[in-house]
Amino acid sequence: MKFLGKYIRKYWKLFLTAVLFLTFEAICDLLQPTIMSKIIDVGVAKRDIHYVLKMGGIMLLVTAFGAVSASTRSIVASTVSQNFGAELRSDLFKKIQQLSFKNIDRFDRASLITRLTNDVNQVQIFVNGLMRMFVKAPLLAIGGLIMASRLNLRLTVVLAVVVPIVGVLIVMNMRLGFPLFTKVQKALDRVNSVMREYLSGVRVVKAFNRMDVEIAKFTKANHQFQDQSISATRLMSIFGPSIMLTVNLGIVAVLWLGGLGVESGHIQVGHIIAFTNYMTQILFSLMMISMVFNMFVRAKASAGRIGEVFQQEDFQTWKDEVNENPIEKGRIDFENVSFSYEGTNEPILKDINLTFLPGETVGIIGSTGSGKSTLVGLIPRFYDVSSGTIKVDGENVNEVDPKRLREKIAIVPQKTILFTGSVAENIKWGKEDATDEEIEAAAVIAGSHDFISASPEGYQTTIGQGGVNFSGGQKQRISIARALIKKPEILILDDSTSAVDVATEAKIKESLKKYAKGLTCLLIAQRITSIIDADKIVVMDQGKVVGIGTHEELIHECKVYQEIFQSQIGKEVE
Repeated sequence: MKFLGKYIRKYWKLFLTAVLFLTFEAICDLLQPTIMSKIIDVGVAKRDIHYVLKMGGIMLLVTAFGAVSASTRSIVASTVSQNFGAELRSDLFKKIQQLSFKNIDRFDRASLITRLTNDVNQVQIFVNGLMRMFVKAPLLAIGGLIMASRLNLRLTVVLAVVVPIVGVLIVMNMRLGFPLFTKVQKALDRVNSVMREYLSGVRVVKAFNRMDVEIAKFTKANHQFQDQSISATRLMSIFGPSIMLTVNLGIVAVLWLGGLGVESGHIQVGHIIAFTNYMTQILFSLMMISMVFNMFVRAKASAGRIGEVFQQEDFQTWKDEVNENPIEKGRIDFENVSFSYEGTNEPILKDINLTFLPGETVGIIGSTGSGKSTLVGLIPRFYDVSSGTIKVDGENVNEVDPKRLREKIAIVPQKTILFTGSVAENIKWGKEDATDEEIEAAAVIAGSHDFISASPEGYQTTIGQGGVNFSGGQKQRISIARALIKKPEILILDDSTSAVDVATEAKIKESLKKYAKGLTCLLIAQRITSIIDADKIVVMDQGKVVGIGTHEELIHECKVYQEIFQSQIGKEVE
């Protein structure tokens, strides 16, 4: 819960302001039954209309002051809780953005969404409840006990029995409820996970007519969430009526004992009415305390889940020094690099030694799962190597601020991601202040200018969510333009032309040759024709480099390359 310290320091003054007005409100509520008892026992009993009007006026003033205090408290409480919730949500989102992939991989993506939305909302509701009910309830309960005791000590015996019973019920409520609400939040994670997976793959689901399967999966997760929620709510529903029954029995006891006291002349009628009102206030306050503890149980579970994210310490560290004299801009060196993902024993990359020079176009090819994408993903330091060293411009990437490192690199990922907005806005992701001429020039090189300009709105065409209104090949070419406009030192194309036809790919490659002069260009490909004319080709198999050279060299010297060539081209190696 340490993450809450920042918000406590920021909002404690406003919080105390709300509590102050809440205290005024509670005092006004506590004064009214006593004033009412005096009106009955003095004014009505003695038929003193002047006294009745005088005390009635005081009662109205007290009520008005209480109403003003309640309104002020409500405004301040709402302001604090809403600002707190928005800031917590923003800080949590920033924290997630700052985490390395290794940290993020520890959480299910749907769970992170739940923590950003539902869990933050639960904590925000509790903070609002603190300023609305949690402080007022004890004030009413304690104040009611004091005021009732001052009225009549004999009737206080009822409170001495009722209050401890209610206290035990509230403690049991907390101890039993917390584990259940933790399970409720995890069940909600599963619902979000199923929904997220369906929405990301909705085209595949419909293409294979698997809607029934997805409905069954969602129904199962939804029913699990329903069952967990019912279990938690069912348990909580026992305590509310139990507390109400206990206090109501206390009120019955007060009326019975009070009736006997009035009959014997030991108790005044006004005292019974006031005492009953105080018992009602105590009932109300205890019910509020029970409700707040229910909120606390849920908020504690949610705060713990939020805290898990804030407690993540980024494994990536670096030095602040900037190398003003790089050896060669765009040079990449892999020195005895091995890598494995957290939680796996088998390394994905094994003892990699490679050098990519500025101006080189390097093709990287290999079977699925050979480690190609993992290899290039280590260059911008998405993950840290398990052993060995990667250098960019002669600097160890583990000693470079990832933000500064990634400024030199542009990547077109294997899975094309476009964002909601215009085509121009998506291309400008690579360079925020790019001009229209720069956008068009990048699109021409990427082979996307023709189909963009052919659309009615041109570069202002709105891209639907995930790029649904563009084909796979068109999305890839927009993604390439986004990388090219950055004018990087290192350009990484991770199988980024797999969805375009051969003729279009040839045009893009020809344009890239002119554009890529002086920069290091890494081409990952499944098709051998995509990298056959590269300056250098790296062949990978089972996480190892099994061949380096030109096409002519590898076709005679590398068995794995020969097998790829034969399987794709269909010719025997001469």
